[in-house]
Amino acid sequence: MKKITDVLLLMMHRLHFILPILFCFFTIPINSIHSQEISFLFMGDIMGHGPQIRSAFQESKNKYDYQEVFNPLEEIISSVDFAVANLEVTLAGPPFMGYPQFSSPDELAVACKNSGMDVLVTANNHSCDRKNNGIIRTVKVLDSLEILHTGTFKNEDTRDRENLLILSKEGLHVGLLNYTYGTNGIPFTSPTFVNMLDSNLIIKDIESAKQKGLDKLIVFVHWGSEYQDFPNKYQTKFNQLFYRMGVDVVIGSHPHVLQPMIYKKEKKKEFLTVFSLGNFVSNQREERKDGGAMFRLSFQKKGNNIKISKKEYLLTWVNKSLKKDKYHYEILPCSKPTYNEKYFSNIEDFNQMQLFLNNSREHLQKNNEGVHEGAPYGYATIKQIKSDKVHLPSFRNKETLRKKRKKRKNES
Repeated sequence: MKKITDVLLLMMHRLHFILPILFCFFTIPINSIHSQEISFLFMGDIMGHGPQIRSAFQESKNKYDYQEVFNPLEEIISSVDFAVANLEVTLAGPPFMGYPQFSSPDELAVACKNSGMDVLVTANNHSCDRKNNGIIRTVKVLDSLEILHTGTFKNEDTRDRENLLILSKEGLHVGLLNYTYGTNGIPFTSPTFVNMLDSNLIIKDIESAKQKGLDKLIVFVHWGSEYQDFPNKYQTKFNQLFYRMGVDVVIGSHPHVLQPMIYKKEKKKEFLTVFSLGNFVSNQREERKDGGAMFRLSFQKKGNNIKISKKEYLLTWVNKSLKKDKYHYEILPCSKPTYNEKYFSNIEDFNQMQLFLNNSREHLQKNNEGVHEGAPYGYATIKQIKSDKVHLPSFRNKETLRKKRKKRKNES
């Protein structure tokens, strides 16, 4: 009997220490569970018209340099884990040429990387402008610069391995696929491959992607009618296919103007479509074509639940200015207070930017669903942005920004 009593006393003594620990474990508040987050920035069409090529040439150094084009956006582009843009030119080598069959200097891609871009999608209607050699050399240049890419491939074996681009951070895995509606009637031939907007191909690719343990899947698609403010039936048809197949986010390019951004949530299913980001940089100066939007997006995971935690667009405008008898291009985050009338040497340029800004806001505020404008360095209401009273916490992950800058410095 004494032995039994001793055992019971020992168990109670141990429970005296164990129970508080168990109590703390089972009463951890839900909001203290560790969360993971991965952020993205999507940009529209990077064009390379003839005047842009001539502007980038530095006579004194006898070389091309595009860095000034992206300098105003360096912090914003570097603020996310993965910055993704549509490279709508080939890097096919000389002779360099703009429309209709683009080939830009390699320095364009160098500037993209130096500004913080991580991924360039390459499937668009200009992918085959320099035929197979252009496709092959473009991917080789991007590989040499260690810029991630998808959409066009030097051969089908490479496509089998690299078609689904998986972007990962802190155990979160997001897949990216890229397709184009066409290649301006210039076909690709063996051994190269360009991802076409083909239902059978897309279904096969998405079903394969689902076997890779992804948390989310994004499709960057080149589609739509040029210079149209709204999606056509073709876009709507494929967008419905993406939804049915379980794609989470669709990012669109090609129309060269902005089209609506639609966010829908049904039960636990989120589906976000940006029908067109418009031009990121080009020589198109007509109204609506002289700017576009960047789209900033984050996924957050708590426990087994992953959702879109942030979603916003940032309007950008291409400033083409004449200095010392030469044109210069720069992409401005045009809602940033820095770019007021004092910034411009020509007041007409400022007025043109304001026209783009006002028209774009009116269009997107009226036609977007569940997506709003953000401030370049944080979140803000439209009223705050217009009054220039934006003093909010920065969106950017400072550690991400620091690492990207350090990496670029080491590689330069």
